[in-house]
This record gives sequence, C-alpha cells and structure tokens, in this order.
Amino acid sequence: MKRPLFIILAVVAVFLILGFAFTGLFTQGSPSLYVDSRQFGYGGGGAPEMQLPAAEAPMPAADSSANGEVDFYSNGSVQAEERLVIENADLAIVVKDPKARMAEITALANEFGGFVVSSNLYQSFTSFGKEVPEATIVIRVPAERLDEALTRIKANIVDIDYENRSGQDVTNIYVDLQAQLKAKQAAEAKLLEIMDQATRAEDVLAIYLQVQQVQTEIEQLKGQIKYYEESAALSSISVRLIAEESTQPIEIGPWTPTGAARDAIQDLILFFQRFVDFLVRFVLLTLPALLLIAIPLLVLYVVGRAVYRRVRRSRVVVEEVHDEDVKK
Repeated sequence: MKRPLFIILAVVAVFLILGFAFTGLFTQGSPSLYVDSRQFGYGGGGAPEMQLPAAEAPMPAADSSANGEVDFYSNGSVQAEERLVIENADLAIVVKDPKARMAEITALANEFGGFVVSSNLYQSFTSFGKEVPEATIVIRVPAERLDEALTRIKANIVDIDYENRSGQDVTNIYVDLQAQLKAKQAAEAKLLEIMDQATRAEDVLAIYLQVQQVQTEIEQLKGQIKYYEESAALSSISVRLIAEESTQPIEIGPWTPTGAARDAIQDLILFFQRFVDFLVRFVLLTLPALLLIAIPLLVLYVVGRAVYRRVRRSRVVVEEVHDEDVKK
C-alpha cells in the first residue's frame, strides 16, 4: 500500500514541476531596457577610443649604394621633419538640453570641415527612478582646430563631468611603413624586369605569381599609410551629454500623514489588482496547462501499474504451480 502511494505522490510532484516550468516559459516578461548609466561609474563619452592596427615589423631600408636613395634611418634615429601624432579627446559635459546640444555639435563638425561618426539619443534613469535624457556623439574635426572645437563644445554648459585628451606618436610606425613600401615597390620593379627577360612559359608564370603577391602587399601597406595619415589629419572627439536634472541634489519635503495614508491605500489597491490578475491567469492558463500535462502522465501511470500487476500476478501463479509440483 505504501509503494503505490509513494509512486502517485512522485508522479504528482513531477507534473507540478513541469507545469510551473511550462507556464513560466510562456508568461515571463521582458526585462527593463532602461538603466542608470551614471551608477556604473564610467566617466567619459559614449564611444571608446579608436584602436590603431598593429603595423608589420619594419623591413631594412634599401641600400643607398644600389639605387641612389637615402636611407630612412641614421644611427637608430628617425630623420623626420614633422612628427605624426594622432590626437583624440573624450569628455562628458552637463547641459540643460542634451538633444539641442547634440544638434549644435553636429553643426560644429560640419562648420569645421569634419563629420559625425556616430550619435545616440536615449532615455536614462537615475538611481532614484527619475527619467532623464542622455546623449552621446562622436565627431572628427581637423587636428589643427581641435582646441577651437573643444572650446566651442564646452561653451555655455552647466559643468564638466569628465575630460581627457590623448595623443599617440605614430611617426616611427609611419616611417617603417614607408620604408617597407619602397622596398616592395623596388622588388616589384625588379620582378617585372626579370619577367620581361624570361623566355620559358613556366618561368613567366612563376614570376607573375610573385609579382601578384608583392602587389597585394603594396596595396596593404598603402592602406595602412593612408589610415595613419587620415587619423593624424582628423582628430576624434567623443562627447557624452548629461542632462542637468540628473545632477540636481535630492530635496526632501515635509512629511504629511495624509500622503502616507494615500500611498498605503494605493499600494493596497495595486496588491488587490495583482492578486486578482494572478487568480485569473491561474484559472485560465496555469490550471489548464497542468491538466494537459497531468492527463498523459496519469494514463502512463495507469497503464504501467496494470502491466506491473499482470506481470506480478503471472509470477505468483508460476510460483504456486512450481510449489505444487515440488510437493508432489
């Protein structure tokens, strides 16, 4: 008697667990999409700083005695008249209207001959649940006008929350790339000269494949050189625009019992509404789902129990017949 009762309880527990998991799968809500970005403690603008691609290892400079060109290196130092420096700025400012200030920064980029890389306007929440607008924008302006652009951006603002300016000297990388480019171009010219003098078809094909590989490497080097030149010519400015409301101090008003009572009644009404919603969903969704799951399990249990009893009864009959034969 105890064993069938235990089996019944186990089956009921299984289909209850499956029923709650099934209903939870179809009734779970989507998480909130709004978070308070000021709670995470990051200080700067919305976009991270630009990462520069790693340049290939520098190749030795061409021999000046062979082609009359001047080496790029002399006693391990770079002979360059001007340094190639990539300057970027990252700041967060507090403004009265983030949307209007973002439009002003966009117009500023166009005025300076630059462009907008990205912009984003969204709603955020403070740690006290207040909804405030916030925006991020990334622009590029000529490097020689970076100071002027920063001065214009910081004009007529409430406060500067964060400001960072960085510079990266890529002169050595740039000169190395130029040296590699000259070496590859010299190798290309030599291979073309050898291919013109070749007479056998297999030699021409082998040299042609080498020329194709060298030309591919030349285009890659040209692309890297162009990237560094454009990065140095146009500085990136990342700006995070914070609404003034999110920085206002909290004001605690006078306490009134009537307000507390009103809030308590509203909370009670809200609790009653949610409880009724739960009952409705339980009767119309959860309970039918549990029944749909319980019916097949109950059928399986009944069939399994009948088979088990039949097998057990057959075994008892066989044992009784065997005992009678033994007694005879």
